[in-house]
Amino acid sequence: MPFWINELARAARQSKLGRQVLVAERLLQRVFHTALISPTMAPRFVTVAPKPVNTETVPKPNATVVEKTAAPETTDASPKLRRATFTRQAFEFEGEHYGFNLYVPPLPPVTSTTEEPTGVPLIVMLHGCKQDAPDFARGTAMNELAAKTPCMVLYPEQLPKANQMRCWNWFDSAHQGRHAGEPAMLAALTRHVTSRYPVDSTRVYIAGLSAGGAMAAIVAAHYPDLFAAVGIHSGLPPGAAHDVMSAFSAMRHGGRARAPGDPAAKEDVMPTIVFHGNADSTVHPDNGDQIVLAAIAALKASGVPLRRSLIPQEMPAPTGEMRHTLRTVYSAEDQRSYVEYWSVEAGPHAWSGGSAAGSFTDPHGPDASTAMLAFFLQHHR
Repeated sequence: MPFWINELARAARQSKLGRQVLVAERLLQRVFHTALISPTMAPRFVTVAPKPVNTETVPKPNATVVEKTAAPETTDASPKLRRATFTRQAFEFEGEHYGFNLYVPPLPPVTSTTEEPTGVPLIVMLHGCKQDAPDFARGTAMNELAAKTPCMVLYPEQLPKANQMRCWNWFDSAHQGRHAGEPAMLAALTRHVTSRYPVDSTRVYIAGLSAGGAMAAIVAAHYPDLFAAVGIHSGLPPGAAHDVMSAFSAMRHGGRARAPGDPAAKEDVMPTIVFHGNADSTVHPDNGDQIVLAAIAALKASGVPLRRSLIPQEMPAPTGEMRHTLRTVYSAEDQRSYVEYWSVEAGPHAWSGGSAAGSFTDPHGPDASTAMLAFFLQHHR
C-alpha cells in the first residue's frame, strides 16, 4: 500500500484538532513538493526611500511596512534613469511580520517636487512550497523581464510558523475568503506597495507556482477589484479543497472549482493564463483543465464572445527529441486573449522555461514568465 494512504488514514484518526492540523500540514508538505531543493543563494539587498504611506488606501489600520536596514546602493550620476533595486522588506499584518522582496526597474527621474513619476505595472509572484522570495525570483527570472518592460515585481513570502515548508495554505478554509487569512494579507500588501511606489493601479497582476498558483487563483477570485489578470502554474482551482483529505484528492485526481462564497466578492471577468505539464505527478493536470473551464464559463456568462485558437509549438527536449506544447487561446473581438492554456508535453511539476539558478524549474519548457507577462500587459482593470 502506498505510504500516503497510511499517513492519510493516520491523519484522519487524530482526535484532537491541534494534532490533526499538524499531521495534515506535514502530509501536504511531503506530498506537495518532495522534489524541491532548498535555496542556497542569498539576495543582495539595498535600501529604498519609498513615498510616504497614504493610510487611507491601506485596508488594515494595523498593516505597516518595516524596512530592514541595508547598505545603500551607489548613487547613479546619470540624470536619465534611477537605478533598479531589489530590496528586502517586512510587512506587518495583524501582528505578524511577513518578509517580501520588491523589484523596482530603472525609472525616469522626477524632474520637480510636484511631478509624479509615471505609473508602471505591478506583478505579484507567489512562490511554491520549500521556496522563498529570492529563490522564486531567480527561478522565474521575472526581474530580468521586468527591467525591459518596465514593471515592478512583488514577491511575498510565507511564514515558516504558518507552514513549516512555506506552502501557502490554499487548502485551509480559513484562507479561502475575502477580508481574512492569507488572501487578505496579500491584498493588503499589494495595496500598500501601490500606495508607496509609482504603480499603475489598473495594471496589477498576480501569479504563482503550485501552492502559490492555487493561492493566486483564490486571491484573484476574491479581489477582482484589485487584480487585472491572474497566472496559475501547476496549481489548483479556487475551492478545490477545504481540508487535508479533499486537498489530497484534488492533487492526485483533480479538483473542481467553486465560486467564491463571500458575497462581497464581485463576479467580474478575470483574464486567466494557465501553465501545466501533462507529466505532473504532484498536481494532476486535470486541475489546469478545471481552471480554464471555470474562466471560460465566467466569460460566457458575462456576455463576452470568444474565439478559440490552437497553436502547437515545438522545442528541443533534454532527450534530444522535440517537446510539444499545445497553446489554446480564447480571444475576444478586440483581439485580446482572455484565457490561455499552455499544456506542456512531458512537463514536470516545475516552472516552465525557468532558470536553473532557482529551485523547482524546467529550463527546457516554453518560457512561462515571458508568456505570462505578455498576457498580463494586454489587460487593465
